[in-house]
Amino acid sequence: MPKRVLQGTVVSDKNDKTVVVNVERRFTHPVMKKTVRMTKRYKAHDENNSHKVGDQVFIQESKPISRDKRWIVVTEEQAEA
Repeated sequence: MPKRVLQGTVVSDKNDKTVVVNVERRFTHPVMKKTVRMTKRYKAHDENNSHKVGDQVFIQESKPISRDKRWIVVTEEQAEA
């Protein structure tokens, strides 16, 4: 089973080897028939501390790294494969 890949924006890089990524999803409300935007924040592992606030990144599911981290920042080439 392939691992999920999400795209989002880095909103915090204060932790060592960790970034917080804001992922937005859009869907049509089942009753109101209006497009709704919902965001969720994920903590992702960034081994080299290479991403800064405002960067667009891809994150991929992984085994648990810590209590909160279950995602890894991947490059665009890895995300497409």
